[in-house]
Amino acid sequence: MSDAPPLRSYAFLLIPGFSQLGFACALEALSLANRYPSGGPFYSWRVLSETGEPVRAYNGVPVGVDGGLEELVRDETIVICAGEDVGQNTSRKALNWLRREVRKGMDYGALSSGTYVLALAGLVAGKRVTTHWEYRSALTEVLPDVIMEDSIFSVDGRVFTTAGGAASMDMMLDRIRREHGDDLATWVADQMVYTDPRLPDHAQRTALQPRTRVRNAKLALAMQIMENNIEDPLTPDEISALVGLSTRQLERLFDRYVGNSPKRHYLRLRLEKARDLLRQTDFSVTDVCVTCGFKSLSHFSKSYRAAYGISPGLEGGSARLMWRDDG
Repeated sequence: MSDAPPLRSYAFLLIPGFSQLGFACALEALSLANRYPSGGPFYSWRVLSETGEPVRAYNGVPVGVDGGLEELVRDETIVICAGEDVGQNTSRKALNWLRREVRKGMDYGALSSGTYVLALAGLVAGKRVTTHWEYRSALTEVLPDVIMEDSIFSVDGRVFTTAGGAASMDMMLDRIRREHGDDLATWVADQMVYTDPRLPDHAQRTALQPRTRVRNAKLALAMQIMENNIEDPLTPDEISALVGLSTRQLERLFDRYVGNSPKRHYLRLRLEKARDLLRQTDFSVTDVCVTCGFKSLSHFSKSYRAAYGISPGLEGGSARLMWRDDG
């Protein structure tokens, strides 16, 4: 009678434009676990695409697959791997397949913007999830019933999601630990030369001060307040009062460290969010205008054109959050 542990099976669905780094980090963790000298193998997997044909990652590299949208068994775990243009590259056929398979009671999760796919399939309503920070605003605006966390990975019952990239490694190490214990997870981390795996509540991005190289704490706080108040912008006087400075003192700090005025910096933040929403969702220009705190559509359009050289109505139409209705 064999003492080998039962194999845990994963099915990776590659969406065109997926992040190759995130997929590789997740798969390599499982592959290395099977090399553990004191037991195993522990895992099996198959890689799928909608058509059964190779899929190109966002970097243009084609990745071969084992099959198309095949029927899975209940003890398999589904992982959606996505990246750029996820809405455009996800078909109704793939969403229907995902809903059908998940009804069997299996665990399911997503890497990077694969969380969008789960959301479009209606599988994460009321769940705590995460996604790559670049897609976070769009998903929050489009699907307010999803509880979005600013973490590298998140686990809520059967659902697990990750920001992708190297965070896929953290998530998979956590799953290996849950499924087979600390010894195996630590051994895999050592094999990956990853000596300090991160916990799920680790922030995705470097804190604002080191990220912007702002050394003045009050200036950093003012910038953070601006980032947190996009839809209902505060006035310079209100921001100054919140950080304990006069408006003139705040202006001097921005001029010295940022090379811009508080008003212009705030406008840039709002326009950056507007561009993200126009590229990643199907929001109308009017919706984006309101969501990003502009009181006038003409002011928004003029500001957007000045910043990016294009009218907001012409921005990112092919990349908005939608699915292909091709059966």
